[in-house]
Amino acid sequence: MDIRDAIEDDAERLAALADGPPDVMQNLVHDRTVRVAEEDDDIVGFVSFDAERGTVHVTQLAGSSDACEVLLTDPIEFARREHMSVELLLPEDESAVRAAVEAVGFTSTGNGPRFDGQETTRYRLEPERAEH
Repeated sequence: MDIRDAIEDDAERLAALADGPPDVMQNLVHDRTVRVAEEDDDIVGFVSFDAERGTVHVTQLAGSSDACEVLLTDPIEFARREHMSVELLLPEDESAVRAAVEAVGFTSTGNGPRFDGQETTRYRLEPERAEH
């Protein structure tokens, strides 16, 4: 699996993975740090993140459980270097992503906000507890 920076031309595939509109994914590529996982020239997952007030926020994470585990390395390593924590919100129905998040050491800190009527769980990781 290869990891690289996302480019604007990736927007269609990112939209398919995240079940969202391509124009939103194009904006994401411009506004956040976005990394993609590729296997055989096919994008199999992506992560987007930014940092604010001592916390790295994972804003999107999609793909297979294996791809998500590998993709979480970048925001975790950034947080470790900058002595920050990492947080993300995860919709209740994303079991593959949840498995990856828990496998690398994130712990649930309770309910997050509802998005489009869907429950979310807030996850947090302190850098010194990271598996990677």
